[in-house]
Parts: sequence; structure tokens; C-alpha cells
Amino acid sequence: MQRILILGCPGSGKSTLARELAERTGLPLVHLDQIYWRPGWVEPSKEEWHAQLPEILARPAWILDGNYGGSIALRLEAADTAILLDRPTWLCLFRIFRRSVLTWGRIRPDMAEGCSERFDLQFFAYVLNFRRAKLPKVMTGLRGFHGQHVVLRSNAEVEGFLRSSSAR
Repeated sequence: MQRILILGCPGSGKSTLARELAERTGLPLVHLDQIYWRPGWVEPSKEEWHAQLPEILARPAWILDGNYGGSIALRLEAADTAILLDRPTWLCLFRIFRRSVLTWGRIRPDMAEGCSERFDLQFFAYVLNFRRAKLPKVMTGLRGFHGQHVVLRSNAEVEGFLRSSSAR
């Protein structure tokens, strides 16, 4: 486990798991939100985004958290371990609502500069539709994945995975 990719619906716990894994393993952590977004929540072009990835993916070790569907295949190709957090939609919605309220107007540690927390109905709709619209594509990518992959569906499974990963 030197190149770990963490995927899942927003609010599933990707960044939290990534931080905990980085602390336990000593692997460098890269939050894709910090790289993807430009100040003011401006999205890069597909070309700009894909131009940034090779340098990151070529590093000998990393933990990457984030989705960004258009680049999942590239990231899976470079990863040796993929973790999918498959949490219930209601839980993800609750968590992003709580996160929006608790960090409103501030920039979270895992977010890009100039992207302060906001209440975004489009984002909530994305989360609401993730299981139907995005998860099947993630699962398809995992089926062809060459490395170890694990699907974690509960807090107990996440905690068990963390215990086993810190023992390595």
C-alpha cells in the first residue's frame, strides 16, 4: 500500500479516512479538491486538470482522496490500492449539510484556497444522484483494477480497515 486512491460520494468520509490513513502510514496525502478547484470555485478545463495529474501520479507514494470521474481511469492505473466508501445517501447528505453549516464561509483544510464553504443546491443534487449516476462508473473502473481494492460500507468496516492498515 504505497499509492492509495480513496473514492466515494461527497460526504462519505473520504477526506477523514485519507487523513487518518496518512497519519497511521506516514504516506503523503494529496486532497484532489485542493488541486482541482481555482479560487472562487472555478473549474479548470479538462486539459488543465489532466496536465496536473502525471506529476502527482508519478510520485512513489501517495494517498489521493476525491472523485473527479474524468480522471478515475488514470488514477486507478497508477494506484496499487483503491478504497471505495459506499455509504448510504442519507448519511452523505446529512454530513455535507452539517459540514456546510459548521464551516460556512471558511476554507476547509482539504479545500483549495479561495473556495470557502457554501450551501450549494447543485452539490446536494449531485450527492442525491451519486448512487444512480456516478457509482456504477466507479464500480466498472474497480472491476478492471489491477491492485487491491476494498469497499467499506459502515463505520465498523472503516475502523477495521484502519486497524489492519496500521498493523502493516
